[in-house]
This record gives sequence, structure tokens and C-alpha cells, in this order.
Amino acid sequence: MIPSDPIMLLSFVNLKLRDYYGSLDAMCEDLDVSKVEITAKLAAVNYRYDAEKNQFV
Repeated sequence: MIPSDPIMLLSFVNLKLRDYYGSLDAMCEDLDVSKVEITAKLAAVNYRYDAEKNQFV
């Protein structure tokens, strides 16, 4: 359901966070995806979740 490529994942997640969800936790729960897996994949390409901005930066 979610992209496996880290850059495509970044785009997908940030779009979902911007348009549909108030937090990463809410998105992960609603889509039934692993927060740990998403944050690890994006950390591997030097992105981290900024709760204040509600996006990966």
C-alpha cells in the first residue's frame, strides 16, 4: 500500500500528513502501517519527523 522507495515514501507520507492527518501517529493507525518502519526508512535518507510541522524534513 505504501511505496517502498524512500524518496517516493517521503512524498507519499508528507502529502498524506499535509492533506489528511494531524499527526504521524494518526496516519499510521488509520493506514495500518508501522511508524517504526516508516521513520527508519526515511531516516536512512536523512529525513526525520518534525511534529511541529507535521512533516518529514
